[in-house]
Amino acid sequence: MRWSDRPKLAPDAASRQGQVTKLALETFGGRDEAIAYLNTACGKLGGRPLDLAVESAEGLNRVERALADLKPAC
Repeated sequence: MRWSDRPKLAPDAASRQGQVTKLALETFGGRDEAIAYLNTACGKLGGRPLDLAVESAEGLNRVERALADLKPAC
C-alpha cells in the first residue's frame, strides 16, 4: 500500500495527532522514546495513546494528563 492510498485523517483528528506528538516529544526529549510511548498500548489509558488522542478530544485530554504526570516538576 502506498502512502497516497491510505485514508487521510479528518482535519480535527490530524490536529490532535500533531498536538499529542509535539507534547510527547517535549515530555520525553527524544523522538524514539516519544514514538514508543505513543505506539505502545497503555493499560491505564485503555489503548495506544496515539489512537486515543486521534479518536477524540476527550482521548487527547486523557493522554495529555498522562503525559503531564510523567513530566518532571522542575
